[in-house]
Amino acid sequence: MSPLKTSRWMLALLVLILKVHADVGWPQFRGPGGNAVALSDGPVHFGLESNLVWSVKCPPGNSSPIITGTNLFLTAYQSNTLWTICYDTATGGERWRRSAPAEKIEPSHAQGSPAAPTPATDGNRVYAYFGSYGLIAYDLSGHEIWREPLPLPQVEFGSASSPLVINKTLVQLVDQDSGSFLIALDARTGRTLWKRDRPGFRRGFATPYLWVHHGLDELIVPGSIWLKSYNVADGSERWTYTGTSRVACSSPVASEQLLFSASWNVGGDEGAKITMPPWDGYLKEHDRDGDGQLARDEMENGPVRERFSQMDVNRDGKVSVEEWKAMAEMFLHAGNAVLAIKPDGEGEISTTHLAWKSTRSLPYVASPVYFDGHVYTVKNGGLFSCYDAQTGEVKYQDERMDSPGDYYASLVAAPDAIYAVSEGGVVTVIRPGSLFEVLARNQMGESVHATPALVDGTIYFRTAEHLHAFRKAPAAKEPLTQ
Repeated sequence: MSPLKTSRWMLALLVLILKVHADVGWPQFRGPGGNAVALSDGPVHFGLESNLVWSVKCPPGNSSPIITGTNLFLTAYQSNTLWTICYDTATGGERWRRSAPAEKIEPSHAQGSPAAPTPATDGNRVYAYFGSYGLIAYDLSGHEIWREPLPLPQVEFGSASSPLVINKTLVQLVDQDSGSFLIALDARTGRTLWKRDRPGFRRGFATPYLWVHHGLDELIVPGSIWLKSYNVADGSERWTYTGTSRVACSSPVASEQLLFSASWNVGGDEGAKITMPPWDGYLKEHDRDGDGQLARDEMENGPVRERFSQMDVNRDGKVSVEEWKAMAEMFLHAGNAVLAIKPDGEGEISTTHLAWKSTRSLPYVASPVYFDGHVYTVKNGGLFSCYDAQTGEVKYQDERMDSPGDYYASLVAAPDAIYAVSEGGVVTVIRPGSLFEVLARNQMGESVHATPALVDGTIYFRTAEHLHAFRKAPAAKEPLTQ
């Protein structure tokens, strides 16, 4: 094939890929496949006066924007009402909004929101989950297709796990302090296909991930001290890895060969483990009313008492011997690390399928991203790290982005940039690769908890009160020579 024909073929292939990508859009939390990788480049330098396409007021909420076609969806909580809202991607104009008929609004963390889970779309419908209500499906014009109420979760920090669409199946994780479960519904009708109880799992805020490899579709679900794999078809369990953090906040991602999961929580670091004293001796010393249980004010100040609400599973204001020992076991087995898991596991794989792990510079909420042979993480405080995905070799670790603060938004990668968004609204743009290089720091002017969406060269940010779209300005044309 001649060089000219080769170039034309490559151009045609690129156009086809871009068209397919545009059709796919950004359909769920962390985009296509939950991988947080965009095919097209986004802008490097942008702000409220630079490369801004449009900016509109947006009601509060922590859910991230998703996109299909010219529709952008997110959820919000305003005036004691839960909303699913559709915007026009070209102008930012609101197309429609619909309310969820919640009778009671669940509590949420000071940094959270009753509208924290990100909606999902299959290109024909949009699916929203609110812990205060359950699941609702709309067509793209805002007509309700079905609704499936679910019990109010038992956790004072609220819900955050987002729905996941797998072909014609809709999956929702509800991890809570008691009665955790994973449920799959027919996306077309809302009919329950299967439901799997998750005994032993406590509160969790991570979103499941579909790991596709070797002809298998595995539903990977992070949870308290365990990482589990389920079969999508019937919810049966495939394997379990033991030794993750007590509370799951970040979601997994995968390369062509390995699965990567990061988790961190207080009391799981080596050398800083939280241990609980034996029940009998502690009860004898502190049970002032002699009822054989412990109230909060009967406990000593410290990390154990601070987790009273997590121990008091039945919400009776007392911790029993069973509740005490269950929490002690969690502290004992919890571990904080970035993990790389090998495929084709069955049963207990904690000692058989670990490819590598790193126990330094761990993200808390922000999910890692895999791109072009590397795994990237961001730790609170603005510390960025990069690993060789196959071997775990540290390319760099704890590099300061000069953007301190907490990081709730997950990392997003594009061919020439990785976006790390601080709660304070600073978007640090980093060049992909094994050498640390900051390309830009962009100011959003408001706090940010939502993960951005990047489609067809435009990146969309949800801030505390606004929704913004930024696009790199086209290159100036060179003047024609006479």
